[in-house]
Amino acid sequence: MQSVRDRLETILSRLASRSADERVYTKLYAAAARAAADASDARLKAGVSLGPLDGRIVSIKDLFDVAGEPTTAGSLIFAGTAPATRDAAIVARLRQAGAVIVGKTNMTEFAFTAIGDNLHHGTPGNAADASLIPGGSSSGAGVAVGEGTSDISIGSDTGGSVRIPASLNGIVGFKPTAGRVPLTGAFPLSMTLDSIGPLARSVADCAMADAIMAADEPAALQPVPLATLRIGIPRGVLFDETQAEVARAFEACVDSIRQTGARATDVSIDDLIAEMRAATKRGTIASMEGAEVHADWLADGASVPVDPHVTGPLSRALAVPASTYIRTIRRRGELVAAMAGRLDVVDVLALPTVPMVAPSIAAMAADEAFRDRTEGLLLRNTQVANQFDLCAISLPMPGTKLPAGLMLVGRHGDDRRLLAIAAAVEALLGG
Repeated sequence: MQSVRDRLETILSRLASRSADERVYTKLYAAAARAAADASDARLKAGVSLGPLDGRIVSIKDLFDVAGEPTTAGSLIFAGTAPATRDAAIVARLRQAGAVIVGKTNMTEFAFTAIGDNLHHGTPGNAADASLIPGGSSSGAGVAVGEGTSDISIGSDTGGSVRIPASLNGIVGFKPTAGRVPLTGAFPLSMTLDSIGPLARSVADCAMADAIMAADEPAALQPVPLATLRIGIPRGVLFDETQAEVARAFEACVDSIRQTGARATDVSIDDLIAEMRAATKRGTIASMEGAEVHADWLADGASVPVDPHVTGPLSRALAVPASTYIRTIRRRGELVAAMAGRLDVVDVLALPTVPMVAPSIAAMAADEAFRDRTEGLLLRNTQVANQFDLCAISLPMPGTKLPAGLMLVGRHGDDRRLLAIAAAVEALLGG
């Protein structure tokens, strides 16, 4: 069996060979990773283990604190800020579990957009085809797992930022219920919507990483008989403008699940989605809370370039009155309760993670209107889980030439059950 150190050296060598054009990682921790790999190998030799993550090679999004360095969140603005005094809570937990943290991955500036581009560090090319967008905001995280330069990547998800790159890069991405994993030491976008989740090649790896980060016992997932499941399909606005190839692949997945004896029925949530859109018409929760995070430099002007796709929405949200924000949060609470009631009749919702496969990076740069439409579609399905305080996972969906995702959405707090259901679906679909 290959040692952890040997696996790490293979990855570091691959990254060194492209260092002049590195866009997936913003920082490598080669010396620390080698020490962690050697320690893991020594434990294995001695018959000792720190658990299922011991010796796994993990990357972290460029918004988690690492002691001794500034946390820049994909921007130049914070490059000169004071270094973090301690690791983010999840970084400390991963280290204690024996994970080998290889580096920080690229992201969209301040985790704000879904395309996956970054003006300062470049845009990571999709793992399936480097000319295509990676999806964001956890862009480097999705590509790192997809290309095999980390076993597991840790991202953040405010409107889909773990599941969008998972879908477009053909891997698994899990968004836990908000509050399950501590946000301490993670650069914020939205205190209401942010959650921290893993991207990996299997549901089991995502479940392991999630358990460690949530300080749960990382026990094996209990098998769920698919025949007992009630699957809700939220047909309506979330299925509009879905590419034909993605729609066909989704229907084939549903047919496969039905053949196990599971019940799949349509569930209407269009009214709740319309009410949430009305409640956030003057400003989304993410933009209003993000504007508060960045209020100082937005008011005074940035001293370095900032992506206009980020500054525009944040600047507009800064002008929204506090009364509007408070009403939005109150209304969101009512709609979260209404959605919980609606989902009582199903175990999970199933829908395409995003209604498309990845378009080209060049197309995004060439046509601003097309970029805006694409971003709206990328976020449309995934943001429902954040807005309505649910947990969700994206699985690779067979039957498309380029990667596409099947999203399963679970009730608030049903994280472990959702992961167990996802593992059963993954096995059925040949994951």
